[in-house]
Amino acid sequence: MVTEPTAPALFDRHLLSARLDRAQRLGPATFLRERVTDDLVERLRAVLRDFANAAEIGASGEQLSLVLAGRVGHLARIDLPVRDSEALSLQPESLDLVVSALAFQFVNDLPGVLAQIRRALRPDGLLMAAMIGGDTLTELRQSFAAAEAELESGVSPRVAPFADLRDVGALLQRAGLALPVTDVDRVVVRYDSAFGLMHDLRRMGATNILTERRRAFTRRTTMLRMAEIYAERFADADGRIRATFDVIWLSGWAPHQSQQQPLKPGSATASLADAVKKAKG
Repeated sequence: MVTEPTAPALFDRHLLSARLDRAQRLGPATFLRERVTDDLVERLRAVLRDFANAAEIGASGEQLSLVLAGRVGHLARIDLPVRDSEALSLQPESLDLVVSALAFQFVNDLPGVLAQIRRALRPDGLLMAAMIGGDTLTELRQSFAAAEAELESGVSPRVAPFADLRDVGALLQRAGLALPVTDVDRVVVRYDSAFGLMHDLRRMGATNILTERRRAFTRRTTMLRMAEIYAERFADADGRIRATFDVIWLSGWAPHQSQQQPLKPGSATASLADAVKKAKG
């Protein structure tokens, strides 16, 4: 029997659960989630149909459920499992819509999760999701790396390896979704210092959960040097620092005969050469 290769466990999802619980106790920082929720509603307005059965993957809070109430008949909220398999409880061809807001970036097997969603969608069903990716927190990553190179024996992984736009588009196609679309919403947030940013990351439940993270506490001198480097390299004229968050939007449809299809090879009625000649003329 041939078995599928197991995806590497990049993220400690048990620790993620604990960090999200801590964020709730601290008072969560929700500005990114609120922006994504508003954007998701606007994007769905361009889809001129209602959805009888929908699911939110990686549910957290009631905000998204409330704003979707008028567009869906029934909305199931599906948590991403903490266990390693990341198997979702989704029945084949049971859903007209799947949405997810800022959960996919901490999935160990994103191709597997997308494939499960594809199987759960009815023909012409829609997936629409947002995840953190691209150059998110590049300033913090660079500042930590420079500080550790100066003061410690080596650089340790601190910021998650985020997917880029092309990777995500390829994964949608690999999962068998038709008409895949991806784009990036870049959000730049300003803080008084790197420590203000790190406080917000704790309130998002978004601090380091890499399985290969360094287990020892970061030295105080390293933290202070990181903050100095951040301010030197990434501050505006008023002294406040910038932090980049790239929100990758992805959407795709379960294939259906009503959808626009690409032309078959050789079916074109005019040649490229003729078009070039006309353009030159």
